[in-house]
Amino acid sequence: MDNDLNLNQHISHRYNEELEGLRNKVMKMGGMVEKQISRGMKALLSSDTELAEVVSSSDYEINALEVEIDEACMQILARRQPTASDLRLIVTIFKTITDLERIGDEAEKLGRYSILLADENTTPGHYVELRHLGEHVKRMLRDSLDAFARLDADAAMRTIQDDELVNEEFDAISRQLITRMMEDPREIKNALRISWCARALERMGDHTKNICEYLVFLVHGKDIRHTSLEKMQESMGIDLGD
Repeated sequence: MDNDLNLNQHISHRYNEELEGLRNKVMKMGGMVEKQISRGMKALLSSDTELAEVVSSSDYEINALEVEIDEACMQILARRQPTASDLRLIVTIFKTITDLERIGDEAEKLGRYSILLADENTTPGHYVELRHLGEHVKRMLRDSLDAFARLDADAAMRTIQDDELVNEEFDAISRQLITRMMEDPREIKNALRISWCARALERMGDHTKNICEYLVFLVHGKDIRHTSLEKMQESMGIDLGD
């Protein structure tokens, strides 16, 4: 871990508490987003329209917490004028909560699409291809939040690597749905809606990857966006394994 990363080593205990409070709020927001994904997937796979309504109408809670964290960050910037690792933390939090909010937006889509699919009396078994993708994305988010809590850049790098598998699963689902639509034109409407759900999950993976990239920036002070995994490993000497 970077020697400059001393987030709890300030003379002012109050300042330490403020920074730790920010991190805790980010974790709280992450937990809310994770719960939203779980409820969205449950509503979709079980055709539970009541739960889908809850998912599609409760995004305001995540949005409100984003605004609260934004304001707290601005207060610290104004009063503490942070530098070095403290400033990187604030920047990381600003970016992270934006991506968490967008993941929440994608989870909201799962609720809306669940209602449309349930109205068509589509058999839940038709969504089986989404189950594994949804579990993979939830695990990615959980791992990214755990890495954030522990300031573990190596774990963040491994989670970044997982996004390639999410993309592969999304491509496989897209091919299956295209085949289904070609074989039976009556399936086009619902196949498209299932495709939109898969796209929402794939976008969640992208936003989770972003969060992990911000964490690497926080810990190492290196911006690894738009950098291949191979170059990341080479520049930081991290072995991600097979």
